[in-house]
Amino acid sequence: MARSTPEINGGSLADIAFLLLIFFLVTTTMNVDTGLARMLPPMPEENQKKAEQDVKQRNIFTVLINKSDRLLVEGMPMEVNMLKEKAKEFIVNPNDRADLPEKKATEIEYFGTVKVAQGVISLQNDRGTSYRMYMLVQNELVAAYNELRDELAKNKFGKLYNNLPENEQKAIQKVYPQRISEAEPKTVGGKK
Repeated sequence: MARSTPEINGGSLADIAFLLLIFFLVTTTMNVDTGLARMLPPMPEENQKKAEQDVKQRNIFTVLINKSDRLLVEGMPMEVNMLKEKAKEFIVNPNDRADLPEKKATEIEYFGTVKVAQGVISLQNDRGTSYRMYMLVQNELVAAYNELRDELAKNKFGKLYNNLPENEQKAIQKVYPQRISEAEPKTVGGKK
């Protein structure tokens, strides 16, 4: 009499594999890509007319990055570590220089009437610019605004900007509004 080998019941094997897959999907942590925190302007209303904005050259702080990761600020070569201080000078225009942004008197809660600079930082990079260099420049520009806001918050409220209540933060944002304009990348320095 020949003995037959018993068979393993594989009917629920697919169910077990599916449950294991679900378990690993639920319990695995996913790395979230970091990016830039930017608030986009609201969508224009349907009937809104397009207004032409004529910005004076003195109100634009031009920052260019080429495919070799070289920085050109206001037409002059510059190292990244010098960008923050140059940007702060542009944003504040402490001596009301004629080559830096105009100022407009604005009524701001907690501060009264303040002369707010009307400058815009224009950032443009080449398509060959490395992501690392792009992020370094972005960090320096944002750090300029953050430092100015922290200094003002310490002087006025005795706290850092991030430790202030929302209404006081909004007042400081009106004194130093973050205006960074990013132009579409161009292929300036040849193909890469």
